[in-house]
Amino acid sequence: MDLYARVNVLDGKAVRLPRGELSGAMPLDDPVERSRGWVARGADLLHIVDLDAAAYDDYRNRDLIAEIIASVSVPVQVGGGVRSPKEVERLLEAGAWRVTMGTVAIIDQVLLWDLCREHPGRIVVSLDVRLDEEIAIKGWTSNSGRFLEEVLIELSAAGAAGFMVAEVGRDVLLEPPDYDSLRTALSMVEQPVIAAGGVRDLADLKALTELEVAGRRLGGVVVGREVSAGRFTIEQAAALLSGVDGAGGPWDAMSLRAAARRYGRVAGSNGGAVEEFVAWLTSGET
Repeated sequence: MDLYARVNVLDGKAVRLPRGELSGAMPLDDPVERSRGWVARGADLLHIVDLDAAAYDDYRNRDLIAEIIASVSVPVQVGGGVRSPKEVERLLEAGAWRVTMGTVAIIDQVLLWDLCREHPGRIVVSLDVRLDEEIAIKGWTSNSGRFLEEVLIELSAAGAAGFMVAEVGRDVLLEPPDYDSLRTALSMVEQPVIAAGGVRDLADLKALTELEVAGRRLGGVVVGREVSAGRFTIEQAAALLSGVDGAGGPWDAMSLRAAARRYGRVAGSNGGAVEEFVAWLTSGET
């Protein structure tokens, strides 16, 4: 189970969204330094959200995001305003490991099929789920009329590389994750399912590591505001996840490298040697 650290970027700054709303955005530090800090403290991957692009179709942060990608040693997933083949290609050319698509993936599935075919393994779908499992779109402002099970089946068939599942309107610091929606996702698709709504504390995080449906477990969890609020540290989260046995399904090269980094931190092993082993293991020359 991989540990994703979220960095929200708004007007060139890293921000915290206490209730998930732009109107309450709280400025933090420089997003490049914040990203480096997450990685230095143990994040396996970064999840960058361009809020200007998502909310206002303003792509001023794209060069800054390219700088973030170039400044860290872990894979970076980018979302926010990814609504066209041009934006997908732009982010992948900037070095993004994967890009996430939300509303467009729901309302223009033909485009999603085309993008998944053109960029296999690189397109992740972000799903905002209401309590009745209807999918919300357009920044939670509209109902799609589509529900989690049917959307998962359709977009899995399209070739999505994974699914990020978050809960609409949930206060991450007060309310538990929606385990039912995550169980539904695990039961419906073979691709990795990422808990993207955050957790209240380490107890919630541990519960996510233990969530299992027919032998499948979550592929990762995204944290951010709960760490900024002092609920726990990235180091504590990484240490907790290092005890997970990884029985959640097939491993790709990125997941293996993330697990190798966790192992190196916990065991005090030679991280470079572990990375070399993973590179050899996934090279096809074994």
